[in-house]
Amino acid sequence: MVRIRLRRVGRKKQASYRIVAADARCPRDGRFIEILGHYNPRTEPATVVMNKDRIFSWLKNGAQPTDSVRDLLVSNGLWKEFYGEDYVYPAPKKAEEKAEE
Repeated sequence: MVRIRLRRVGRKKQASYRIVAADARCPRDGRFIEILGHYNPRTEPATVVMNKDRIFSWLKNGAQPTDSVRDLLVSNGLWKEFYGEDYVYPAPKKAEEKAEE
């Protein structure tokens, strides 16, 4: 399965991230298929640059974003633009709910 996720770049204690499409079995900073944008949480406000066309293309082909990338898509309005106004994404499960399963 292809995941849209963050890939850490930058120096020690000065992280920034690339948004990439990668095989779910590959390590976090390992092999990836395509760079889709970048995210720098250290600037004020945080810098997020995304290639909307390529992200939508990957989502149409079944790629699943990680929780952190999904939150970036929601904050930039791309999630609502792709899925429409009435789609509500599922909230992440809390630790208590995971323990009960």
